[in-house]
Amino acid sequence: MHEETDRETCAGTTGARPGKRLRADARRSTDALLTAAAEVFATSGVDAPVRQITAKAGVGAGTLYRHFPQRSDLIAAVFRNEVDACADAAEPLAAQHEPAEALVGWLQRFAVFIGTKRGLGAALHSGDRAYDSLPDYFQQRFVPVLGALLDTAARAGEIRSDIGPDDLLRATGNLAMPAHDDGEGHTQRMVALLVDGLRYGARPRGN
Repeated sequence: MHEETDRETCAGTTGARPGKRLRADARRSTDALLTAAAEVFATSGVDAPVRQITAKAGVGAGTLYRHFPQRSDLIAAVFRNEVDACADAAEPLAAQHEPAEALVGWLQRFAVFIGTKRGLGAALHSGDRAYDSLPDYFQQRFVPVLGALLDTAARAGEIRSDIGPDDLLRATGNLAMPAHDDGEGHTQRMVALLVDGLRYGARPRGN
């Protein structure tokens, strides 16, 4: 804590826009904590010891609690950050691949997102108010993204047009929970099989 205080004090006496410098330092600390927490939660679950997160982030416990006073605040922030990263992955996939291939790529990305959220389901149903807005946030970010990918692939005649994003999100989420220890490979195969089913009955372009 002393080292961090000294660093902030020095930043404030340089005369080089200290407020901006402190905001940048705070942003870096927050980003480091969110990245570290996401990695720790993926391997050890959302109840992992705080010291694992702070050690990986390279910050002190005081820094973590200043940004995220409660564990639920950190979990919610990690979830939102990961939702944003997953949703934002759709645009470059759509730009780089044919429509159905982009759809498969994004569903694989979404399945990995779901598969690494160990313990999050229980947290979301714990009654903590910090999680109240997360289900709606999930829908608001993912439904339009997947809907656009589906519409593009259907217009190209690469998949059928009678499937909605809500059903596909739910189906892919279920596939992201393998019955045994088959891991990510199992999920990828199941998602590919699911999209193969969407190709059945597709109307070729121009028909």
